[in-house]
Amino acid sequence: MGEPEYESVVLVKQEVFVYKIPPRQSNRSYRAADWNLLEPIWTGRLRMVAKGRSLCVKLEDKSNGTLFANCPIESYPGVAIEAVSDSSRYFVLRIQDGNGRTAFIGLGFGDRSDSFDLNVALQDHFKWVKNEEKIEKEKVEPKQQLDLGFKEGETIKINMKITVSCGRARQI
Repeated sequence: MGEPEYESVVLVKQEVFVYKIPPRQSNRSYRAADWNLLEPIWTGRLRMVAKGRSLCVKLEDKSNGTLFANCPIESYPGVAIEAVSDSSRYFVLRIQDGNGRTAFIGLGFGDRSDSFDLNVALQDHFKWVKNEEKIEKEKVEPKQQLDLGFKEGETIKINMKITVSCGRARQI
């Protein structure tokens, strides 16, 4: 039986805005200017939660914590969360319900520093996951250790000045 995985809150933002977004234009990236930014469809709190190596963004009601949407994130950058091309404050999230159905919504912050915090939290989490995978790999296949011992016939010479109690220095 493995160790229990604990849920840890990576980031909380008290005010985020959700927007209905138009379908993506072929290979063109999403643009926040195409959304109706003055009329968000929902306003609430964002909580980013890590459980083991998995990460998800939960959009919740500010007052009672009711879940509005859940966005599991497998990798970053990836399909689950994507920055828009024309602003640093807006993202597109792929939300998922309990049955596995998905939808894309726009996510916006009132302040640039909040979106910066989101980016940093995402990068930190996936950097940690990468390091954990590296550690697991090294457990199975250890790194070659450096041999810093003396080879046969090798010697070293050390020059030291040692003071004797009578005050004169003596060199060994």
